[in-house]
Amino acid sequence: MLADVLSATVPSVVPAAVAVIAVDGEVVAAEAAGDLVRYTDPDGTLAPVRPPARRDSVFDLASVSKLFTTSAILSLVAEGRLDLDAPVAAWLPAFYADRPHVTLRHLLTHTAGLQPTHRVDHVPPAARMDTVLATPITSPVGGPYLYTDVGMVTVGRIAEIAGAAPLDELVRARVTAPLGLTDTAYRRLPFREDTAPLPLSEDAGPSRESRVSAGPGNAPADVARIAKTECHRAVGEVHDETAHSLGGVAGHAGVFSTADDVLRFGEALRLGHLPLTDEMTREHDVKNAPFRHGLGVRIGDPAVVGPLTDAFGHSGFTGTSLLVDRAHRLTVVLLTNAVHPVRGRPGIRELRHAVAAEALQIVSRP
Repeated sequence: MLADVLSATVPSVVPAAVAVIAVDGEVVAAEAAGDLVRYTDPDGTLAPVRPPARRDSVFDLASVSKLFTTSAILSLVAEGRLDLDAPVAAWLPAFYADRPHVTLRHLLTHTAGLQPTHRVDHVPPAARMDTVLATPITSPVGGPYLYTDVGMVTVGRIAEIAGAAPLDELVRARVTAPLGLTDTAYRRLPFREDTAPLPLSEDAGPSRESRVSAGPGNAPADVARIAKTECHRAVGEVHDETAHSLGGVAGHAGVFSTADDVLRFGEALRLGHLPLTDEMTREHDVKNAPFRHGLGVRIGDPAVVGPLTDAFGHSGFTGTSLLVDRAHRLTVVLLTNAVHPVRGRPGIRELRHAVAAEALQIVSRP
């Protein structure tokens, strides 16, 4: 039973968890367990008020956000505004003129040779995005595989330029609104010194001021419904350091959502209801990856899929994951706040495997 899977790991592995499993689009199992805010400090002091996790609780998706960015940019490709195999320099000449072989496909398959991360929290706010875009290539273009948040931040910036709108608006207009995902959105950080409005890059594109200013419709839910991450982050603030430095909106992280909204998004991918889904989810023959790779999506990731060896999707550092298995007609969502009160606790891999195994057991019943 899914309830047993969660109760065996809450709160020892994760303080809160929500899992939803669907077969042919119909929810066949859904459970919530734990507390959205359980601790007051990194030492594990229990909070005096601990709101319970519910099925409609909101979690920081972390790198599952990459799937939303990918879907948004593929919609621009489908419209002819972008070309997967055109040089990135066509859109970011100030940063890629000297590396003309890098394409959007390279960025989406993590084969652009970019380093995994580039912390910019100590860079003046006005220079943060440009600092990320200027990250040097340190490995061969075209492979081997090197997972990089920098590449997906760059994808997000290209989407803004080609789509003539900030990334959060593009994701809303092209992905979440058409699918009716009313509890899914970036949470822009309120204006303050360390997230001051970012000016236009040297390359053409929209101002990024809107991504750091509070406004109506910005948050996917009230704070009382949101699971807390590490203790140094306020409830509802994005956990990822780079996304936080960029004002809460970035191509690699920053989306908040509920399990049911993520499930509907996964179903759209399963059924091909978003542009170029087949291209997104096919294997792209990426060298030396520990799993098969599509565009922005992992196929058969052993850290997540358990017995669903052909499932595609993504995981997030905060303890989230989305799996879609077309052969078994399954969509599996697990949202947790595994980084509360601190990161690095063991057991999230095993929890992901257990939820996937429960999904397979459900669909295999006569």
